[in-house]
Amino acid sequence: MFDSTDSASEVPARIEYLRAEIGRHSALYYQRDAPEISDAEWDALMRELRDLEAEHPELVTPDSPTQTLGSAPSAGFAEVAHPVPMLSLGNAFNAEELAAWHQRASRLIGDEFEMVCELKYDGLAIAATYEDGRLTRGATRGNGRIGEDVTANLRTIDNLPKRVSGAFPPLFEVRGEVLFPISEFENFNRRREREGLAVYANPRNSAAGSLRQIDASVTAERPLDIYMYGLGYPEGEIPAETHYETLRYLADLGFNVNPNNQLVCSVDEAVHYYQLWLETKDALDYACDGVVVKVNRLDYQRHLGHVGREPRWAIAYKFPAEQKETLLADIRFNVGRTGSINPYAVLEPVVINGATVRQATLHNEDYILSKD
Repeated sequence: MFDSTDSASEVPARIEYLRAEIGRHSALYYQRDAPEISDAEWDALMRELRDLEAEHPELVTPDSPTQTLGSAPSAGFAEVAHPVPMLSLGNAFNAEELAAWHQRASRLIGDEFEMVCELKYDGLAIAATYEDGRLTRGATRGNGRIGEDVTANLRTIDNLPKRVSGAFPPLFEVRGEVLFPISEFENFNRRREREGLAVYANPRNSAAGSLRQIDASVTAERPLDIYMYGLGYPEGEIPAETHYETLRYLADLGFNVNPNNQLVCSVDEAVHYYQLWLETKDALDYACDGVVVKVNRLDYQRHLGHVGREPRWAIAYKFPAEQKETLLADIRFNVGRTGSINPYAVLEPVVINGATVRQATLHNEDYILSKD
């Protein structure tokens, strides 16, 4: 089992194993909508890989999961190139990590700044393009650079305008998240069981599976919803100099924008927003796994830019992982191409956040020992 005290010669093998595991689980999550591990387990794998690559930057490669996003588009859809990449978000798991992100941004900006707090949806990210006010194309995020053309499917969602009114640029793209309402989820799965079809693991998989139907009439039968969280790009000017003004502008055009978005002036206010929704998120009718905190001023966002696959001007402050007990059935080992031996646990299946978990990687010896 690898840890920081192991020989440096073992680091490349461990990195190779982590990249392979993350790639496999990303394909299960993004392409097949059938995750085998919880979000927390995936976050732990990614964090270990980031830490190792930070310690050994000479081992970073352009195709590493830390430098790329998601998974390749499915062969069942035409490909769509995103004019502006759809980036992923870095994570904070406590108030100290959120404060550290804020300090880094403040140093780069050279000033304090307002932030916008938004609920972090657990759905499927999409980009919708409008020309002369009409919806002309819809795409999934895919790998961040290339997505899947799901225009016909997006047109079936009632809450997404097919035509907007008001003052708008001749060409613009909005970005949002497609969701499957929790209130509809159990009834939907019961209908699938009666029809002899496989059930979905959770509302997120239901949203992704529903939107990525080859036959758009199947999508139309499902009660999908959508919230828009930003503007991908406009061809021309918009009456907004901040992200919060942009959200209000999108709402004025007729887009469904979450009314729970909030403008804050300090880390303490952002933490208060987080704590409020940590306590009340179960009352929401959609899956929510944290809070997204964004720098409000658009010129500050442009100045901060991004590093790798993550913007410097936004971060996801994740809710604690759901915890459940199950039985350890066995410990098995994978042997990598370089001969590295990587243990994993075989578990009695347990549902965590809607995903059925059957195995766990044993990647952190200190954590395992602390839990006995």
